[in-house]
Amino acid sequence: MNLEIFIMNGYGIYVWSSFAFTFFICLFLYLKTKKTLKKLEKDFVKEAQNLPEKQFEDVKRQKIAKEILISQSRS
Repeated sequence: MNLEIFIMNGYGIYVWSSFAFTFFICLFLYLKTKKTLKKLEKDFVKEAQNLPEKQFEDVKRQKIAKEILISQSRS
């Protein structure tokens, strides 16, 4: 295997460390956003269940609310 591809005339350490740093930052942001979204969905479901029956039926008709309520009932 030709290591010159990874060494890149001495600049490989900077290129690969920048690539790894960027990858891990994006992974961290993705996981943090996913965790926050799940928390907000749970809070929404809790709040929707505390609504009076008439308002709850109105909320269930909305597309986004319907998707959240369906996804929460699966888990």
